[in-house]
Amino acid sequence: MEIVSRTLSLQEKLNILADAAKYDAACTSSGVDRRGKKGSLGNSCAAGICHSFAADGRCISLLKILLSNDCVYDCKYCLNRASNDRIRATFTPEEICQLVVEFYRRNYIEGLFLSSGVYKSPNITMEMIFQTISLLRTQHRFNGYIHVKAIPGASPELIEKVGYLADRMSINLELPTKQGLQTLAPHKTHRSILGPMRQIQNGISEYRLTQGKEALMERSQGNRYLKDTIFDTRSSLEISGADESLLAASGTDDAASLSADRTLSRQAGFSAPAGRSVSRHERHQPFVPAGQSTQIIIGATKETDFQLLSTSQLLYQQYDLKRVFYSAYVPLNEDPSLPNPDTAPPLLREHRLYQADWLLRYYGFHVKDLLDEQHPSFNVLLDPKCDWALRHLELFPVEVNSASYADLLKVPGIGTKSAMRIVNSRNSSRLSFEHLKRIGVVIKRAKYFITCSGKMMYSMKIEENFITRQLTGEDSQKNWEIEHPVTYHQMSLFDDFHFDRQPDFGDIQMSLTGQM
Repeated sequence: MEIVSRTLSLQEKLNILADAAKYDAACTSSGVDRRGKKGSLGNSCAAGICHSFAADGRCISLLKILLSNDCVYDCKYCLNRASNDRIRATFTPEEICQLVVEFYRRNYIEGLFLSSGVYKSPNITMEMIFQTISLLRTQHRFNGYIHVKAIPGASPELIEKVGYLADRMSINLELPTKQGLQTLAPHKTHRSILGPMRQIQNGISEYRLTQGKEALMERSQGNRYLKDTIFDTRSSLEISGADESLLAASGTDDAASLSADRTLSRQAGFSAPAGRSVSRHERHQPFVPAGQSTQIIIGATKETDFQLLSTSQLLYQQYDLKRVFYSAYVPLNEDPSLPNPDTAPPLLREHRLYQADWLLRYYGFHVKDLLDEQHPSFNVLLDPKCDWALRHLELFPVEVNSASYADLLKVPGIGTKSAMRIVNSRNSSRLSFEHLKRIGVVIKRAKYFITCSGKMMYSMKIEENFITRQLTGEDSQKNWEIEHPVTYHQMSLFDDFHFDRQPDFGDIQMSLTGQM
C-alpha cells in the first residue's frame, strides 16, 4: 500500500528520501582523487565522503538520498516495501541536481550517494538515475564524488553508461544465501544481482588494462610485503553447494522482461537510451574508478558467520569487490519470516564481521583459517584474531626479534603498520616490550602471545581458558558500548533527566541569573 502526494515540496521530498536512505551502509568513497579544474564545480578526495573521517581527522560528507521510495518490490525487511503504508515521493533528475549544486555551494556536502527503490520498473529507475548523473556531469559540470546504486534487473546498456559517469557503483546482495533471498526478497534473483556485478567488474578490468595496469583492483598496501604464509593459498574457497549456488548465477533477465521495461519507459515519457551503444570516446573514459561494493544484511536470516564470510571471500576473489559492507538488521516490519520486532540489532556481531573482513583483505587470512562447519561462528566477546589465536595456541608465543612479517601479522594486537615497524626496528637493536609500546603494538592483547628475547612480559600459562578470561574481562566495557550505542540529544535548559519534580519559579529565576 502507498500514500502518494503530488504536491510535496522539494524540502518535503528531501526529508522523506534522505530519511529513507539511512539504512544503506554501503556508501564510502575512498579510492578516487580528482582535482578541481577551471570551469568545473567540485572535486573528489580519496580520503572518503558520507560522514567518514579522513586520515587527517576531517569529517567529509555527502548528500545521501533515494531517488524514489515508491517501490514496486515487496522485500520483507525493507521499510519502503510496496505493502507498507508510507508517504511516497520521487525526485525528478532536475530536483536532485538542484539539491546537489546548492548544497555544494553552501559547503554542506562534497559528493552524492544516490540509491533508489524500484520505481515502476528497474529500467525506468536506472534511466532516471542515468539522466540525473548525466545532467550533473555535463550541464552542471559537477566534478565531485558520485556513488550510484545499480538496480537489479536493469539493462546492461544503462549499467554501462552510468559506469562511465559514476566514481563508485554498488548493487546490494542483501542476503548471503539463495534461500534467504527467495524468502525475504521474492522479487529479486541472484541473476539480476550478480549479472550487473559481473558486468561492472569486467568494465573496471577493461579500463584498467587500457591504462597499463593490472586488471584487478589493488587490494592492500600491507599485503605487498606478505610473500610467505601458513594460510591456505587456494584461489577459491571450497564451500557447501548451497552457498556456491549463490555465486553461480550470472547474466541478466530474459529478453521479454527487458522489452516490457522499455515499453514502460516510453509510456512514462522518458527517452530510452538503453539501446544506444557506448561510443569509442566513452570507452576511453574511466569506468567506476573507485570500484564496486555491496551490502549484506546481518541477522535477518539464520546464516552463520562462516556462511557470511564465505560469501564475502568469494565476492572479493571472483567479483573483485572493493568492499563488502555488513548491516545489522534493524526490525522495521512485522512478518513471520523476520525476527521479532523487539529483537535488538546484532551490533557486536556486525562489528566482529567487519574485523574478520579486515583480516581477509589486509592480513592474508582465508575463511577456512578463521571458521569452519564445526566452528561456524565467532565468539562475539573476542575479536576474530584473538578467537583464532586461542584455537591455535601451538603457534605461540612468537619471538618478536626473529619472527617473520607473516608470523607477526598473526599475533593479536599487532597490525600491518606495527609489524613493519618491528621488522625495520630490530635491524638496529633488540626490541623490548617498552619498544613495542612506542611502536604501536596493543600490549594488552599481544602480551599473551609474544616474547621479547625469549621472555614473556609476565610469567603466565599459555592456556586457552585463562587467556580467554583475561581478554574478555579487558574488553567487556568496549563490547557493552558497542551493543548499547549512546544516542545524543539537544539538552534544554530544564531537562529533568526523569526527575519527578518540575522546576518552580525560584529554580527558573536562579537559572537565569546564573546561580544554578
